[in-house]
Amino acid sequence: MKLQKHDKLVMIGDSITDCGRAKPVGEGLFEAIGKGYVAQIDALLGAVYPELAVRVVNVGTSGNTVRDLKERWQTDVIDLKPDWLSVMIGINDVWRQYDLPRQSEKHVLIEEYEATLDELVRSAKPQLKGLVLMTPFYIEPNANDAMRATMDRYGQAVKKVAAAHGAIFVDTQAAMNRVLEHLYPASLAWDRVHPNQVGHMVLARAFLDSVGFAWTGQA
Repeated sequence: MKLQKHDKLVMIGDSITDCGRAKPVGEGLFEAIGKGYVAQIDALLGAVYPELAVRVVNVGTSGNTVRDLKERWQTDVIDLKPDWLSVMIGINDVWRQYDLPRQSEKHVLIEEYEATLDELVRSAKPQLKGLVLMTPFYIEPNANDAMRATMDRYGQAVKKVAAAHGAIFVDTQAAMNRVLEHLYPASLAWDRVHPNQVGHMVLARAFLDSVGFAWTGQA
């Protein structure tokens, strides 16, 4: 597995990452790490690779766009000195264009999104051992749905940034699509955005697969 002994993994994003984590830093006892995919990743790493003692830290914040990440990047990423960093952002950047169409000041268009993500990655990269960029997603199987189509374009922007910086790329939409071949969207998320535990496990699995996690603990 790519994560090594005593590595510190910081995971940043929006409400999907946040999932009720403690503030200001999600780490410690009593579900401080939240109740979503970050907690599942932490649990699986601890159960299967206990000897590595990987430290997982959750700094997701509900409602965030890439603009918000930029404002807190120094305190919530750089100052925490991660060995590994995982970023999943973009759902709100897209969603505000559809649920608040008249409030254009809240819309983060794709050019700004890609440029800001690239800037943030560039600033953090020198101190990192590893970087994982996860796409935003929409739990909607119809690729022609307007919001789903926009989300896919933002996912391609993430892929472009990942390639430019040699980061591990995780296509969370593709991971969701496999499950959506068998399950109705509402069974994963009432609003097609905030997943239940099955949806969070889809995200956790996609992340862990990308870093070489194996159930034997030997990969």
